[in-house]
Amino acid sequence: MPERRYYATGKRKTAVARVWIKPGSGNFLINGRTLDDYFPMEELKIMVNKPLMITGNLGKFDVIANIQGGGIPAQAWALGHGIAKALLEYNSNLRTILKKQGLITRDPRAKERKKYGKRAARASFQFSKR
Repeated sequence: MPERRYYATGKRKTAVARVWIKPGSGNFLINGRTLDDYFPMEELKIMVNKPLMITGNLGKFDVIANIQGGGIPAQAWALGHGIAKALLEYNSNLRTILKKQGLITRDPRAKERKKYGKRAARASFQFSKR
């Protein structure tokens, strides 16, 4: 019987991470690259590993992810969100721990649309009285 894989989708702004976790030795494969190669900054690695750390599963799962859209930090958030949701697929008892840290909830913030008659979402064109 093949090893069970757990799937979830994580999102942040326009970044979407499709995440599969399976029991293993803690290897990451993100868009065909390693974690250190894909996210060189330490804060981003912490953001990605946070769901695994707080549940005590760091180094127990191999993570395979495809990430599209957004910037690098948003992709890290999306991957962390996806890992948290995949851990729920693995064990629903982890919900209270993950919920308390705010890792299950999708961050609803997004860029506000530009309004007509304005230069940006809220900024107006420069006004000259004379």
